[in-house]
This record gives sequence, C-alpha cells and structure tokens, in this order.
Amino acid sequence: MTDRTYAEKMKGKRGISRIINAAGYSRDGLSAAYRHESAFRQLVWLNIVLVALAFILDFGPATRMMLIFASFLSLIVELFNTAIEAAVDHTSTARHELAKRAKDAGSAAQMLALLLLALLWFMSLWREYGLNLF
Repeated sequence: MTDRTYAEKMKGKRGISRIINAAGYSRDGLSAAYRHESAFRQLVWLNIVLVALAFILDFGPATRMMLIFASFLSLIVELFNTAIEAAVDHTSTARHELAKRAKDAGSAAQMLALLLLALLWFMSLWREYGLNLF
C-alpha cells in the first residue's frame, strides 16, 4: 500500500469515475435521510404533492419555477439540517451549548425554508386565483 491516506485515495479519483462515485454517495445520502429521518420523509411527500400541484394548477412558467425551486430548497435545507444533527451526535451526545446552537440553527434554517415555501404558495394562489387567504 502506498503512503496515501484513505481520504487522499478517495479524493484522487478523476474524470468519470469521480462523477460515478459522487452520484453513488449522493444516492446513499438521500437513501439514508429517507430511511432514518421522518422529517425528511414527510417533506419528500409534501413536496411531491406541491410539485404536482404546481403543474396541475394554472400557474405561469415563472411562478411554477419559483414554487418548484422553493420545494427543492426545503428538501436541501432538511438534508443540511440532518447532516448537522448527525455530525453533532457523532461527536458527542452530551449536552453542550455549542451542539445545541448548531442543532437549533439547522432547525431555524428549515423553519425559514418552510415559511418561504408557504408564503410563496399563498402569494401564488392569491395572485392566480384571487383566493382571500387572510
């Protein structure tokens, strides 16, 4: 074996093999999040419904793109939140102020992403259908 570390060996891949490996890691991450995180599963199903509605309802292309973007953003933020929680829990399960701050910040980011998603949906429905939501 050479003197390269495992990390160097894995990062040393180039070209198509690097892309294939990265796609596999991404698939593994999505699969693990879906399998182990109920919040992620709930968001996946919520956003499947919302993306389908974005195509079913009579929205213009810009509105449709914005709504789909917001759906994907909420999933992306939940993946980051899951990663933060896993990293903090791996480091230590002891109560620590910095660990709490990290987890709370991830949760707050997800709350803002969902607030954005809801706000964009309300604004889009109000604009397109004149729904009196307030």
